[in-house]
Amino acid sequence: MEIDMRYLTVALTKGRLAKKTMELFERAGIFCEEMKDSDSRKLIFVNEEHGLRFFLAKGPDVPTYVEYGAADIGVVGKDTILEEGRRMYEVLDLGFGKCRMCVCGPESAREYLQHQELIRVATKYPNIARDYFYNRKHQTVEIIKLNGSIELAPIVGLSEVIVDIVETGSTLRENGLTVLEEVCPLSARMVVNQVSMKMEQERIGKIIGDLKAALKEAQEK
Repeated sequence: MEIDMRYLTVALTKGRLAKKTMELFERAGIFCEEMKDSDSRKLIFVNEEHGLRFFLAKGPDVPTYVEYGAADIGVVGKDTILEEGRRMYEVLDLGFGKCRMCVCGPESAREYLQHQELIRVATKYPNIARDYFYNRKHQTVEIIKLNGSIELAPIVGLSEVIVDIVETGSTLRENGLTVLEEVCPLSARMVVNQVSMKMEQERIGKIIGDLKAALKEAQEK
């Protein structure tokens, strides 16, 4: 008697990232039609043929699902991976959702960075900011966590600089701010639970291989 293949569970980041990820899966021959139904109230979407289950989660929750094994595979931005610091394998750069994590502020704040001055840094990403200033720049700063429009902080005098994601830089320019230093490049990444990688090495390896081939094909077009 054949043992039923267990489902591999994939956690996707809600929104643009999920849409792009499913387009990539489709190019690799993995479809999930029921995810396209915008009226659906379902939380779990199944592809019986490949034994896959998909669900949507908020970005910061994806690494948590993966670390604890509630998802075997996750797709999430590199910024979230760095900020959350979960134990898991990062296996593939999907190449979309490209942007940069930067230190930004008014041009006048540049000298504070050059002279290692004690300044306040506002950010949605306190762990990334702390690592950058303390471990890479060896500059002591006070980090203030914000959840909303980070650009506001230096304008109203809450902080000298901010650490935030920059895509085009137009919001910064409109508010008289500029990129002062680049922390790291960002894009969507595929992550895998550490136990799943051992137990389901063949199946997960095949998915990674198929996605790599689809990415390569798209680049060559």
